[in-house]
Amino acid sequence: MNARIEDYALIGDEQTAALVGRDGSIDWLCLPRFDSGACFARLLGNEDNGHWRIAPKGADTCTRRAYRPDTLVLDTEWETAEGTVRVTDLMPQRDRAPDVVRIVEGVSGRVTVHSTLRLRFDYGSVIPWMRRSDGHRVAVAGPDSVWLRTEPHVDMWGEDFGTHAEFTVAEGERIAFVLTWHPSHEPRPPLVDPYQALSTSVRDWRRWTSRCRYDGPYRDAVVRSLITLKALTYAPTGGIVAAATTSLPEELGGVRNWDYRYCWLRDSTLTLGALLSAGYHKEAEAWRDWLVRAVAGDPADLQIMYGLAGERRLPEWELPWLPGFAESAPVRVGNGAVDQLQLDVYGEVMDSLWVARGAGLPTKPHMWAIQRTLMTFLQSAWRQPDEGLWEVRGGRRDFVHSKVMVWVAADRAVRTLERHPELKGDLPGWRAMRAEVHREVCEKGYDSRRRTFTQYYGSRELDAALLLIPRVGFLPPDDPRVTGTVDAIRADLGRGGFVRRYDTDAVGVDGMPGGEGAFLACSFWLADALHMTGRTDEARDLFERLVGLTNDVGLLAEEYDPELGRQVGNYPQAFSHIALVNTALTLSGGEGAG
Repeated sequence: MNARIEDYALIGDEQTAALVGRDGSIDWLCLPRFDSGACFARLLGNEDNGHWRIAPKGADTCTRRAYRPDTLVLDTEWETAEGTVRVTDLMPQRDRAPDVVRIVEGVSGRVTVHSTLRLRFDYGSVIPWMRRSDGHRVAVAGPDSVWLRTEPHVDMWGEDFGTHAEFTVAEGERIAFVLTWHPSHEPRPPLVDPYQALSTSVRDWRRWTSRCRYDGPYRDAVVRSLITLKALTYAPTGGIVAAATTSLPEELGGVRNWDYRYCWLRDSTLTLGALLSAGYHKEAEAWRDWLVRAVAGDPADLQIMYGLAGERRLPEWELPWLPGFAESAPVRVGNGAVDQLQLDVYGEVMDSLWVARGAGLPTKPHMWAIQRTLMTFLQSAWRQPDEGLWEVRGGRRDFVHSKVMVWVAADRAVRTLERHPELKGDLPGWRAMRAEVHREVCEKGYDSRRRTFTQYYGSRELDAALLLIPRVGFLPPDDPRVTGTVDAIRADLGRGGFVRRYDTDAVGVDGMPGGEGAFLACSFWLADALHMTGRTDEARDLFERLVGLTNDVGLLAEEYDPELGRQVGNYPQAFSHIALVNTALTLSGGEGAG
């Protein structure tokens, strides 16, 4: 497969999402949820693993494509010798069942169009039984049933374990394809009107984006990032998945291929900050409520990630029948990092709830009780080594970022009690803990000879997460230890003008072979740090180069490979788009998270 990660656009209905290639093929779609088995898995394999392509007969990649302004409705156009044709793709907000609507429209001339649908349930491994019913093509296998119809009717036929259609559209003519999923033991859900769905989707998205109160530079990139974040939201619960995909490699041909279709606590504060600052209080409240539900329970059992509804069991396993994107195996489902200890998440939870309270989001009766319980646990547990923010698989260490976030937890707890003396808590104990953690980090996590904080106590390695030290308030931006750390990270972890998370070649730390690209969120953090330390011109230059990495429809993956000039990692990545929004807010004088 020759497609690049950035060749894909996203459509979705806030419960799942599909990736549409420049060739008009939907190569990834999980139904009915983000974390369900894929029925189109060509993204991680080949055509026999499932896809749905609609394009002019004999044509390759499109001539142009774009989202309709301020929406998640995608228009893809091909100019051919016979004329021009447009395919409009969307997933309307669902009532009961998920639908994919694809409307083919003649723009000029008369163009022959071919549709090829290959459904393969359970990540490309199960070929369904196909039949005809009441003008539909119906695919059934186990728990899954998919209905395909056209308006007006187009003849279809079966060939090579696929469903095909061929037709001609003239200028002004439209033919709509509608694919609908439902549990196979239930009756077919009500039919959606594809043309009404298009009109409603455009209207609803534009109504939503009109609420954005950011009006600074690069507003189009900010709005597109916010739309992407909204599209990665699981509407029934308010949870936001890290990405729509699993196993897109951090290095082409490598093994760093993880499942990101879950909700990470590490994203919580930055997500809240982006939503609140852009004016989306309802979405911020839904995310905060998901967070409170997810972390409720024994604080010793706090996880770094949860399922869309707060599920805790996310076992990791491999799909050997899929070769992986660009032969990057293994393909994984689930994420074994769910069982890791990462002390920083306690700080992220406490910081998120501090930000939410300060923004005036309605408090929950049990919210402070949960926070108090988390702090009681952290008072006795904070000295433990952990796996750190980046979920390394090389063993636990005293990661400096983790300890800094422990300080954040204590600081936010203290400040909450100082601002709200009616609340109960161990104010003297938390103050003492805050001071002790700060003192230890400055003594054990700082290399005075190199004038930089280090990745973990006693190490010489660096960690891009340390760029957050001034943002979370651990030290002021003009502290020499902060400026020294920013300079050291820029020099040692820089790659092609961007920033890696850490040195993957460091012996024993990472626990995985191979390397990875520059981490885009960390590169945005560098821009933030440069601005905070008085180097705003350099910060703006870096921000502009980062925005320039977005693809033709404004999307970013997790990482970027400067040598290959390609995006790598899962896609589109919420963390990258959250960081873009927060950096834009920071540079325009707004308040980001933290």
